[in-house]
Amino acid sequence: MSALRLRNANTPAPELDEFSDQTPSDSRVLKRQMSMSQRAMSNTLTSAANLSNLLPTGTLLAFQLLTPVFTSNGVCDHATRFLTAVLLTLLAASCFVSSFTDSVKADDGIIYFGFVTFKGMWVVDYPDPSGLGLPDLAKYRMRVVDWIHATLSVLVFGAVALRDKYITDCFCPSPEAETKHVLDIVPVGVGVMCSLLFMVFPARRHGIGYLVTGSVDRR
Repeated sequence: MSALRLRNANTPAPELDEFSDQTPSDSRVLKRQMSMSQRAMSNTLTSAANLSNLLPTGTLLAFQLLTPVFTSNGVCDHATRFLTAVLLTLLAASCFVSSFTDSVKADDGIIYFGFVTFKGMWVVDYPDPSGLGLPDLAKYRMRVVDWIHATLSVLVFGAVALRDKYITDCFCPSPEAETKHVLDIVPVGVGVMCSLLFMVFPARRHGIGYLVTGSVDRR
């Protein structure tokens, strides 16, 4: 017993840190709030990153490759700013037009691509002009949902472009605090709204630049 008392007496008392005045319940609430905010931020960034899945692969690849070249890594003059605006316009037009393309599987097992029309589908690379061996192309005619997808694709591309550092540095090299706040909020808001609308109006076409999975005869 005397040895135990001597060891306890020689053991230094634990020092109180600067957060010792916080109760365990306060610490749990703080950790819970931090975890919720981190989870919300992670979900926001994930939804923004998944926007690229709604765009044609070729258009997105061209945007990622050509943006640093056209903007001179974000340092633009009048000429490069004009050329960058032309590039963004062409890429946005590509997203719009790609929404009116689709693919069809012929009797030979090969998948062919074409443009949808009000009467059906125009297959551009099919070797037989008569269309022998193709399914009923009237099922692939243009619908109202195609115009919705085309508009949403352009908006999604705009949101992705506004989140690009080279683009923002080119057109807004020294933004004010309010402008920077808008540039941070608007693309995420547009992206989330477009993602929800794509869920309400799901895409059923597998056009040029989009991944073709499963059977393309889906109508």
